[in-house]
Amino acid sequence: MKENLLIRLRNGDELNNRQQVTMILQLSLPSIMAQLSSIVMQYIDASMVGQLGAQSSASIGLVASSTWLFNGICSAAVTGFSVQVAQLIGAGRQKDARTVMKHSFVISFGIACLLCVLGTGISGVLPVALGGNADIIADATAYFRIYALSLPFVQLNNIAYAMLQASGNMRTPSVLYIIMCVLDVLLNFLLIFPTRQIGGFNVPGAGLGVAGASLGTALSYAVVAVLMMFFLLVRSDSLHLRRGEGLKMAKDTLKAAAKIGIPVGVEQMIMSGAQVMGTRIVAPLGTVAIAANSFAITAESLCYMPGYGIGSAATTLIGQSIGAKRTDLTRRLGWKTTALGMIVMGIAAVLMFIFAPFMIGIMTPDASVVALGAQVLRIAAFIEPFYAASIVANGVFRGAGDTLIPSILNFASMWAVRLPLAAILSKQYGLKGYWFAMCIELFVRGVLFLFRLASTKWMKKKI
Repeated sequence: MKENLLIRLRNGDELNNRQQVTMILQLSLPSIMAQLSSIVMQYIDASMVGQLGAQSSASIGLVASSTWLFNGICSAAVTGFSVQVAQLIGAGRQKDARTVMKHSFVISFGIACLLCVLGTGISGVLPVALGGNADIIADATAYFRIYALSLPFVQLNNIAYAMLQASGNMRTPSVLYIIMCVLDVLLNFLLIFPTRQIGGFNVPGAGLGVAGASLGTALSYAVVAVLMMFFLLVRSDSLHLRRGEGLKMAKDTLKAAAKIGIPVGVEQMIMSGAQVMGTRIVAPLGTVAIAANSFAITAESLCYMPGYGIGSAATTLIGQSIGAKRTDLTRRLGWKTTALGMIVMGIAAVLMFIFAPFMIGIMTPDASVVALGAQVLRIAAFIEPFYAASIVANGVFRGAGDTLIPSILNFASMWAVRLPLAAILSKQYGLKGYWFAMCIELFVRGVLFLFRLASTKWMKKKI
């Protein structure tokens, strides 16, 4: 059904309102599951490490914003190519789509390898530069170093995931991310804790602590990267490799990728840089505040990751609609996907407010961390629908190749609103003040993106 509706969209067939909603849901639900699987991996890491104590949790929280920065750059490198693939498939130019995909492997994977070298090199000094206490620096260094070494495998997953989604295949990446989550649980269980007795049985363990959490995730990515590449390069109907189709680097393809990807990359660096600055604001508040902030961010991700899943579906839908020259559907699909994101995240926010202590309590037995984490999580619940508007609308704009203005909006809201307010409010209200500032900024950002969506300028970008 999903593929038939996409084919009908590409062929210019009329799609009624029910069919449009069905297509959005069928693309969004697998993507939501993939995003939730990804965040569940982080949740599991945090929960298992939380059993080791607040200091171990704080060591991961200290470098979390830096991992987001590296992830953001890797993702941006892929976006410049995946948007082209979606639009080319929408236009029926599958051979050209495969050529663009090959460009992505050369450029995006190369960028990830460079980041791997850079991250490994700075892993020893990064925790100190972020203002970490002496008792968490060693664990933070080990965690980030292993993460940096895993970046080539992370990027292979990013490329294959984005290309499969651009072709309209949301289900396969979702299933593989669930497999990755299961692997992460098993490997963390074996690598984090020492050999121990459970229910009368001797359970083996490596006892690596924080480093074990990072290593378990890295190995999970490596295994699933192999599977993901198989389904893309061998099994994909539109993108599998064909004999006789070589690769000749095309200037136009690289130029279009730069036009789309560079603003996204700059945006990710700016946003993640702001997160790093936020970490420096939170770090002086103490170990409990660092741990509570880290856990609250992980718990909140369960609320907003569905928005990113719907945003990914929106990028595919809008990209293929524009490629098929379906201007009659493009704007309507943009509004409908954004509305769906706001509804879904609004419902999730209600559940997050109710179960906040439980969500934090799963990750740590420390009562002070649970209490503070639950308080800030409930503060964030009120702003999630506006956060959804910015997330999904951004996915809509990316599908159209409109990345520069959204990047500027993100930069303005983060650096002109969040950070100045956070610096002021955290001094008076501690971690709660920091989260108050974040909520004000997310409201501003959501309104800005809705105004952008209401215009038609984002539909007029040409790549």
